[in-house]
Amino acid sequence: MSMNRRRFLQACGASAAVSITPTGVKAASAPHVVVIGGGFAGATAAKYLRMWSDRTIDVTLVDPNANHTSCVLSNLVLNRRITLKELKMNYGSLSSFYGVNVVRDRANKIDGAGKRVRLKEGGWLNYDHLVIATGINMINPPSIDYKLTPHAWIAGGQTNRLASQLNKVGPDSTVIMTIPKSPYRCPPGPYERACLIADIIKRKGLEGSARVQVLDANSSIQAEKHTFENAFNNLYGNIVEYITDVEVEDVISTEGRVITRTADYVGDVVNIIPQQRAMGFIRNAGLTGDGLWASVDPLTYASTVSGFDGVHIIGDSQATGQPKSAHMANAQAKVCVDAIIRSLAGVANDDPERVANITTASACYSPITYDQASWLSAVFAYNTDSGQMALTHLGEAERWSTGNYKQMFGWASNLFTDSFH
Repeated sequence: MSMNRRRFLQACGASAAVSITPTGVKAASAPHVVVIGGGFAGATAAKYLRMWSDRTIDVTLVDPNANHTSCVLSNLVLNRRITLKELKMNYGSLSSFYGVNVVRDRANKIDGAGKRVRLKEGGWLNYDHLVIATGINMINPPSIDYKLTPHAWIAGGQTNRLASQLNKVGPDSTVIMTIPKSPYRCPPGPYERACLIADIIKRKGLEGSARVQVLDANSSIQAEKHTFENAFNNLYGNIVEYITDVEVEDVISTEGRVITRTADYVGDVVNIIPQQRAMGFIRNAGLTGDGLWASVDPLTYASTVSGFDGVHIIGDSQATGQPKSAHMANAQAKVCVDAIIRSLAGVANDDPERVANITTASACYSPITYDQASWLSAVFAYNTDSGQMALTHLGEAERWSTGNYKQMFGWASNLFTDSFH
């Protein structure tokens, strides 16, 4: 289960995010694919549908925003290393270069039988295939006020709000942050954030005075366990208090109070990362059944719910057991696109050669200090016995370093370019 540095860097390359080869098949006419959601999954799907089909597929990308603000690297906004403006990705290249029809609107209903989706403002859109890439939805504690206790787990105004609060941390301050039950978006992300908050405290000269209480609903660290245990116990040993099996029941934001099943915690700054699930648009259509996430066939990312022929779900909202990360969303989009092109051309998606080559990778870097980072990579392959994606390789940096920190920006730039440009 180990992965050396070379394999990790190979997996980080945008072209290596998925190891299938485009089929090269062409649809006979001009079918229409609608993509809902313009994040890493949706933007990649829209781009590659046009590119791999030699522009023979008409693609409409629906998103209410003019651009996408990347959650990748967004923790660096908290310690003022970058700004949110640097993380904004627009859809100009998708529209002007690839010919994607970008519509600023919000989808609110799927008619599976009629193969159409209704937009909030624009009426119904017919589709031959529908790709849903709408990300995550929060399960909010009953009394929470995110203006006072931000989650900052969807990059934007919440991120700047939390950054401003952390900037005011002083002597004897307590910062509380919570980690939800897995699965959630970006497995190492909360632990990375805890490190950066501790680093802010350390650089303020408040080590031994101010502290970070990390309340984890899980029984152990969910990603980069070696790295974060070392950071919490040694580098930030007198700043971070890491507590497991703590499930949040409510948050009284005006008091900075976090209510759990076993105790109450009070902080000067409270960062609540709540439990997550698929967006209401997906749940309301019945695509999640009784669960939090949508069940799909990882050969095609088509929904396994009957009555939704041609509906595919990729990225954070799907339930294949793969990490909910931007890199994985990019990889899933390519598998899904290949499957759609094959389907439109009447080519089987379950032929042995294709099945044997479906591999996805999730790679990421985690900043640990102001100028040092670690990395993590996981590779998945389709398992014919289980019909699911199975973890085949897992790699983690032996130590954090300035070299990793510098390489982090190259990795992110490649991912941004491959998805949006």
